Amino acid sequence: MKKPIVSKPDTYKVERYDWGELTWFVSKEQGNSRGLTIGKCLLNPGFANPRHSHPNCEEVLHVLQGRIVHTIEGGKEVEMLEGDSITIPPNTPHTARNVGDLDAVLLVCFSSAERQVVGE
Repeated sequence: MKKPIVSKPDTYKVERYDWGELTWFVSKEQGNSRGLTIGKCLLNPGFANPRHSHPNCEEVLHVLQGRIVHTIEGGKEVEMLEGDSITIPPNTPHTARNVGDLDAVLLVCFSSAERQVVGE
């Protein structure tokens, strides 16, 4: 990439699941990054995403809206509110569960443009 790239919502990749959805804004697959993956996770009330890990990258998750419990390796639970962030090292199994009454909206950023997922 030699010049800035502007991405528009009609180019985002959306993946829908029974627990919510993932919307990908930036990644190598989308052709707009060689160093990062950035997206949004929407968790429906009472639901959790499947336990998973990322062998090739660190993840930073930031709560934009709602209340979640993030479970990390060893079963440790961390309650997170709007404005809270967590940094998850590579190969660390984790899951997020919406414990609020409204949709939880999370900004997710990965230190690789080719995010790998294990266990999903």
